[in-house]
Amino acid sequence: MSEPHFRRDGTWVGASVPRREDPRLLAGRGRFVDDISLPGMLHAQFVRSTVAHGGVTSVDLSEVREVPGVVAAFSAADLDLGDITALLDRPPHEFVPTDMPVLARDRVRFVGEPVAIVVAQDPYAAEDGVEAAVVEYEELPPVVSDTAALAEGAPLVHAEAHANTLVDVSLFATEGIDDVFAQADCVVRVRTKTGRQNALPLETRGVVADWDDRDEQLRVQTTTQVPHQVRTVLARCVGLREQQVRVTVPDMGGGFGQKCVVGREEIATAAVALRLRRPVKWIEDRRDALTAAFLAREQRYDVRAAFDAEGHILGLDADVVCDMGAYSCYPFTAGIEPLMASAEMPSVYKVPAYRVRGRAVTTNKAPTGPYRGVSRPQYVMVVERLMERAARELGIDPVEVRRRNLITVFPYTGINGITYDPGSYRESLDLCEHVLRDEGWYDVRAEQGRVIGIGYACFSERTGYGSGAFAQRRMQVVPGFDISEVRMDTSGSLVVTTGTLSHGQSHETTMAQIVADRLGVDLSRVKIVQGDTDRVTYGFGSFASRSITIGGSAAAAASVKLGDQLREIAAHLLGVDVDATELDGAGGVRVRDDHGRRLSYEDIADVAYLRAHLLPKGVGPGLSATASFDVGGDGTFSNATHGVVVELDPGTGGVEILRYVCVEDCGVAIHPQVVEGQCRGGIAQGIAGALFEQVTYDDAGQPQSPSFMEYKVPTAAEIPDVEIHHLETPCAFTANGAKGAGEGGTIGAPAAVLNAVNDALRATGVELDDTPIARETVHAALNGQPALEDARA
Repeated sequence: MSEPHFRRDGTWVGASVPRREDPRLLAGRGRFVDDISLPGMLHAQFVRSTVAHGGVTSVDLSEVREVPGVVAAFSAADLDLGDITALLDRPPHEFVPTDMPVLARDRVRFVGEPVAIVVAQDPYAAEDGVEAAVVEYEELPPVVSDTAALAEGAPLVHAEAHANTLVDVSLFATEGIDDVFAQADCVVRVRTKTGRQNALPLETRGVVADWDDRDEQLRVQTTTQVPHQVRTVLARCVGLREQQVRVTVPDMGGGFGQKCVVGREEIATAAVALRLRRPVKWIEDRRDALTAAFLAREQRYDVRAAFDAEGHILGLDADVVCDMGAYSCYPFTAGIEPLMASAEMPSVYKVPAYRVRGRAVTTNKAPTGPYRGVSRPQYVMVVERLMERAARELGIDPVEVRRRNLITVFPYTGINGITYDPGSYRESLDLCEHVLRDEGWYDVRAEQGRVIGIGYACFSERTGYGSGAFAQRRMQVVPGFDISEVRMDTSGSLVVTTGTLSHGQSHETTMAQIVADRLGVDLSRVKIVQGDTDRVTYGFGSFASRSITIGGSAAAAASVKLGDQLREIAAHLLGVDVDATELDGAGGVRVRDDHGRRLSYEDIADVAYLRAHLLPKGVGPGLSATASFDVGGDGTFSNATHGVVVELDPGTGGVEILRYVCVEDCGVAIHPQVVEGQCRGGIAQGIAGALFEQVTYDDAGQPQSPSFMEYKVPTAAEIPDVEIHHLETPCAFTANGAKGAGEGGTIGAPAAVLNAVNDALRATGVELDDTPIARETVHAALNGQPALEDARA
């Protein structure tokens, strides 16, 4: 069925057309990993460590193999797989690599680490088999916090990692910065800690793997954001050539970064399928997802900022410590969080002097991977707290302090060496403030009898990281480019491959909009192919808001090249010079000065495939074009301001969000409704980090949040309606002027909520800097309890 022609200004780009994914997903006809069932399929589960740190003295699976329904069980020694190792090209004093075994061998380093895999006829027998395993440990003292990890004489999580430090890098140190602070009129300091979080994709991790004798391929269907990376690591671990591994991704229910690293379980499951020559499925249960999947966000900041008497920032001095858990994730390594924070902390502000030290420490917890925003929600929260604190010290309105420091002239090259392309930093702040003032929230705040606060957060979101940006981190695997092929069949319809991957962002729609505009066809005639390592030349998947900026630009470039092919063939058939032709925007090529002379794409394709003898000399049969796209500079920057109004309950310490306004600028929005969905979803996750979610451990390293009873996830009742205003500053070097929009909501929410809570607490003299904000802390502050006197200004 053809989709309706909902266009804006005669284009698909910019129109909120019906999403092409919706009919199957809303009707329950989607195909997720757990929907896949193959003949003779077995089910896998993992024997996991019950101690946080210890030597593995024995793994006895003999009773496992006797459990009814169990087909096989394997330890690390049985499978003998290669390790997963992520590397940075940095000297040993800056980076220490850690080998992550697919199954733990002689040492376990966190509760939940996989030790053995059990394969059975059904999931229940697999669970029974796991219970029958006997693993003996020689327990060692665990390290369960970053401060404990850095303490003198602390037990080492990895013998090779001195002081439990995997990354220790000082990216910037402006000469004379100490003098800047010594001579400043005002110096403010923020020391903060943010809670460990789980990305919580609705669909947990999972994989179905089987060996195909005919194709001589190990076929892996998995929930990943990076299928080509999974293929590379899997081939290395099991000893196959990459051509012998095919990774495909069916429909996927969320990723948020947790699935853009290579997991051990998908490798082990595929290795067992190869060994047994039978299909094997593993689906992660929610307990394992909460305790043993990749986590994120546990960071500690100690940051000073120097200001002059008028509120202009003079310098920033930061120490960043990130608790990265037991291992480096592949391919980003343990450097992903401290390097992100170090490189981009100045954000939207003009910072003349900057010094930063970023460290990644290893602890006996589940490893840290990317999570939507990667460090930006944390450092933005710190910088915005500094702005608030400086405003209070100097007696200046906090919004005005921001205005005096925002970047307003573009392009702007910051003290961090990053060049920012044009944005609307000042405009977004002004509009956000005007909305809240015009609605009367400042008057409401002044009313007696209610405890109300207003908070803001200004930030940018660096999107479209190219190879150059990742190379600056000295990653050995350098993501960046994307490759797209656009192929036309004999009916004039198009198949487009992309190396990016949709896990809820509507790529089947938005990518098709870009191609349909470039070639002037109906949206229904464009099919997007993604997530298949045999059909997609190569790609780095979807993360860091790169899909439309880089993947969409590659698809646009390939479309233009195919359009040139169509014009060349049409010109020959019409007997005119190619420069005299143009695409007519209606599925054909016409003569520019004589629109009555045209050929439809079907006419041209008929010649290209079925009557190739009529093609011009030197032009081969078929219609396809391939193009790549990479960002040569520092990427493009979306930006936004969030404004929040909260009310505190003195009786319970509860925080209610009364109003949430987001003013965002992601350049040209390909599909405005999708952009708004990204904003709202991101804001919900940011609020979750500010007020609710935290993974905690006891002193023995045992997870204390193994279910949703303990890990507090907000529901629709806690997430307010969000009003979104759009500004548009087109990017000069991406297709259609689009910037990324995937992570911005998450980035701004914690800072805005925390600032609003502190504004509500202004009469108490208490300032809070840590997240998540605990009810008991707010309650104590509002009721003047002396236990919080050490937090008072």
